[in-house]
Amino acid sequence: MFRHNSSSSMKYVLVTGGVISGIGKGIIASSIGTILRSHGFRVTSIKIDPYINIDAGTFSPYEHGEVFVLDDGGEVDLDLGNYERFLDVTLHRDNNITTGKIYQYVIDKERRGDYLGKTVQVVPHITDAIQEWVERVAHISVDEDKAEPDICIIELGGTIGDIESMSFVEAFRQFQFRVKKENFCLVHVSLVPQPNSTNEHKTKPTQHSVKELRGYGLTPDLIICRSATPMPLSAKEKVSMFCQVDKDHVICIPDVKTLFRVPLLMDENGVFHFLSSRLHLIPKSNYDQSLMIKWRDLAERMERQLEEVIIALVGKYTALEDAYASVLKALTHAALFCNRKLKVLFIHATDLEANTQKDDPVKYHEAWQQLCSAHGVLVPGGFGSRGIEGKIAAIEWARTQSKPFLGICLGLQCAVIEFARHVLQYKDANSSEFDKCEHQVVIEMPEHNPGIMGATMRLGRRTTHFVTDDSIVRKLYGDMDSIDERHRHRYEVNPKYIEVFEKAGMKFVGRSDDNERMEILELENHPYFVGVQYHPEYISRPLKPSAPYLGLIWAACGELKNVLTHVTKQQSPTDITIKSPSPFSHANLFRHT
Repeated sequence: MFRHNSSSSMKYVLVTGGVISGIGKGIIASSIGTILRSHGFRVTSIKIDPYINIDAGTFSPYEHGEVFVLDDGGEVDLDLGNYERFLDVTLHRDNNITTGKIYQYVIDKERRGDYLGKTVQVVPHITDAIQEWVERVAHISVDEDKAEPDICIIELGGTIGDIESMSFVEAFRQFQFRVKKENFCLVHVSLVPQPNSTNEHKTKPTQHSVKELRGYGLTPDLIICRSATPMPLSAKEKVSMFCQVDKDHVICIPDVKTLFRVPLLMDENGVFHFLSSRLHLIPKSNYDQSLMIKWRDLAERMERQLEEVIIALVGKYTALEDAYASVLKALTHAALFCNRKLKVLFIHATDLEANTQKDDPVKYHEAWQQLCSAHGVLVPGGFGSRGIEGKIAAIEWARTQSKPFLGICLGLQCAVIEFARHVLQYKDANSSEFDKCEHQVVIEMPEHNPGIMGATMRLGRRTTHFVTDDSIVRKLYGDMDSIDERHRHRYEVNPKYIEVFEKAGMKFVGRSDDNERMEILELENHPYFVGVQYHPEYISRPLKPSAPYLGLIWAACGELKNVLTHVTKQQSPTDITIKSPSPFSHANLFRHT
């Protein structure tokens, strides 16, 4: 079931990294895909992570950034979020390969006796499994039309020379011959540092990185040099000479103001022409030539925005922005759509708590000063009891001060707890995750298996049905009857309290298929107080922002009421043009399909 015909015309682009990790391989790989899609090619992506974990589901956000969730419930590396956003595709759990997955697959085969008593080794069994996995996944459709991709872009995580990734490096050394040279291209991304003392571009680390790569039997076809500022021609020529790559195939991508610039820079440096020649790509005649124009418009609009919208993000992982990567992207997409410059204030939830006021009053007052200066408040998802009281305090402030608020997953649950305590007067109200109190307004889902770590939650794409026409969120989604969004949670609102909540003004306007799970809440007589149990940030796109995030930004800008007056029920997923003299007169309210 794993093997595909290796004589297929599928093209492969392998992206590796050198010198240090975290230099932007994922963005480079995504940008290559964007350029190829702009020329009409169907593209898929694979991310390889050399850690032994089966998936990213059990990682601490401080260890590896956010966990990205796919439609099929796969908990994967955050780089797959970049691929989906840049390429506007829907990936699958098998698009993320880990050492743990490969070894588990091989060991399962060995236990079944599939190797007929042979000694199972890294070469050939592990390396063969890697190649077979890549070939199989590369042929799986990621587009709505279900057509097979033309090109597969593979990012090898980590840095060349890492002992963890050696089996993958060897697999691709073999793979280049398996699929033939004209179907395989290697792009190497390397850091070119600039010491403060001279500010000179130092190419020696890149030279050593490529030397090591060549020592493993892989020769780069294109070298992407990452640096703080543009490289002079002399530095490019030095890389070209010592790395044995044509100087036209050495491209510098300096630091940019917005990531939307990266595909544009690569396109200007002739990346498509190089790939077209190297992979013998047959030009497509019927492609949308406006895609790169749209990306240029996004980059220019983002760089020229002057009027700010300030959002306070109250969470427990605020020391690392990557812990909220998709949330920040969704906010950026929405702010850009509303012609605003986004400013996010990261507030650690514990800094808002009464204990901090006693222990560190300066930190406490600074946190509250930041919160009060924001135009809107967002409480994202998370796990564990740390910072919960701070989140509840922030939500109470947003509710009582009529400040636009959006709660995601745990943020919705905290909003329910806050309302139960301060409006319904259930003083001990809490979640069963944190306290076994009398009024458990948030409870564990029946199907959760607490004995196993990883993939034990309600995961992936699920349908939410609107139960009323009188809903702000429903209008933001284009007045649809139901929507599909991605979930990642173990706890839910206790159904037995719903009636008393709704009588007090907290309406649960979106529910699951069985009407038992509360998916969307809204507060009556409030400019924008919304909580969603799902994670809308996972399917936000630069050109198609997420509805709940768009509502938060519009409300924070004071434009939501004006926007909603122009929403009518649509029979097809067409845009609604806002015709008003406001700054949003040229914005379109989108619909999810």
